[in-house]
Amino acid sequence: MSHVGKKRKLDKTRQDSLYFDSYSDVTIHEEMIADHVRTNTYRTAILRNSESIRGKVVLDVGAGTGVLSIFCVHAGAKKVYAVEACSIAEQAVNIVKQNDMEDKIEVIRGTVETVELPEMVEVIVSEWMGYALLHESMLNSVLYARDKWLKKPGGLILPSRAELYITPISDPVVEDRLQFWYTVKDQYGVDMSCMSDFARKCIMNSDIAVNPVNVEDVLSHPARFAELDLYTVTAEQLCSMKGQFRCESFGSATVNAFCVYFTVTFPCPDKPQLLVLSTSPFKPETHWKQAVLYLDAPVDVVQDTLVTGEVSMYPSEDSARHICIHVDYTIGKQKKQSKTFSIPDWSSESQP
Repeated sequence: MSHVGKKRKLDKTRQDSLYFDSYSDVTIHEEMIADHVRTNTYRTAILRNSESIRGKVVLDVGAGTGVLSIFCVHAGAKKVYAVEACSIAEQAVNIVKQNDMEDKIEVIRGTVETVELPEMVEVIVSEWMGYALLHESMLNSVLYARDKWLKKPGGLILPSRAELYITPISDPVVEDRLQFWYTVKDQYGVDMSCMSDFARKCIMNSDIAVNPVNVEDVLSHPARFAELDLYTVTAEQLCSMKGQFRCESFGSATVNAFCVYFTVTFPCPDKPQLLVLSTSPFKPETHWKQAVLYLDAPVDVVQDTLVTGEVSMYPSEDSARHICIHVDYTIGKQKKQSKTFSIPDWSSESQP
């Protein structure tokens, strides 16, 4: 197989095919359901909204194995339409049958943009979040379902709000890997310290790294730079999410990356607090981990050093389902820097 210098842009049909195929294997569903923070928060949110779900018709967008649809039946839903585009829908049918819910849950194979429901719905539930919230762009399907199938006013969307945060971090693993090349001479008598610059370019590249960030490596309070209201946000707005941030460093350290994470919020009637599913490094780890954006060069900071800038998120030109993150930032008295990041897309390089 040969690789050309420029990645080929995939047509939308091919993009969707690759996306749905990735959800046809058991591994990803095992990972998602085993994510206790994710699955239990959805279960709790659905059950806490039982007064709004009981006796109602529900649409589960991107139902996967159907676990959220089953939670909705537990909450008293009269009917659930579980729409799933990939072949895992066949397993969802088996799971629904095994739980004796065939009369309550109808699994529909297809995309929400192409299927026809027999009626309008009063509730939409979906676990649509990708890495850095918007990777895979499944939210567009939720918005399509909202506009076409949700009764208004009074329809319920779970979750109903999403927020994006950024904070500077110091990743010690990177520094250890860069320092490694200076240790080779002591071990083997060969000076390979000249590899350090090459290693830095390879490691601190423009990829969005999906890694867990340790709390002790976070250098400031996180700053929220974007908020989405799922009742009002439009697909057009998702094409260019933008927001400013301002952070103050906790103390003396070296900034070598930014960490981006998200939260989603569920309304909870009769409860004093909303229910939040958080992917913050300050909270228990989820399968989303955090999105890490490495700077080209590390920058030293001291207590209260200002870190300011603007974040822009938009779909990749090569594949609309892949997200790009552009960050303009200023650290202390340094000049403003800019860098654009994306999640590696092996599929566009493997086309004949």
